Amino acid sequence: MTNRLSALASGTRFGKFASVGVVGAMFDLTVSSILIIFFGVLGEYAKLAGAEVAIVVMFIINDRWTFAGAGADHLMAKGRRFLKSNLVRSGGLAVQVLVVRALREVPVSIPVFGIDLWQLIPLPIAIAASMFLNYVAESLFTWRIAAGSSQR
Repeated sequence: MTNRLSALASGTRFGKFASVGVVGAMFDLTVSSILIIFFGVLGEYAKLAGAEVAIVVMFIINDRWTFAGAGADHLMAKGRRFLKSNLVRSGGLAVQVLVVRALREVPVSIPVFGIDLWQLIPLPIAIAASMFLNYVAESLFTWRIAAGSSQR
């Protein structure tokens, strides 16, 4: 238990995870915003599409950098980690969709150049709301930090 807490408290690992999260957020926000603004997709659905693009990008970077060496390098092991990552992040994604939905219900409008910015503002708030949940879940279940190497 102490090993896991120490591994989770690693400032370096968390810094890398947060940095990768910024890259993922850029992909997420870009895809989500394009779907909302140019295609009229409802915020919750746009959030799901943007998040999945971000999950793929972040998995690739986290697997090679943040959690490098935390699991076997062969294709089957990477595939299992990718599936676990998607499953684990579904909890964070549920949090994000709930935040977007809840904030969409707030009767606010911020029109700028014909675009209601209030449709976009919940997106980064939702990402921030799920970041810590994702860090802990990814660390413990996807890459199994501080677990014996036989468990990876």
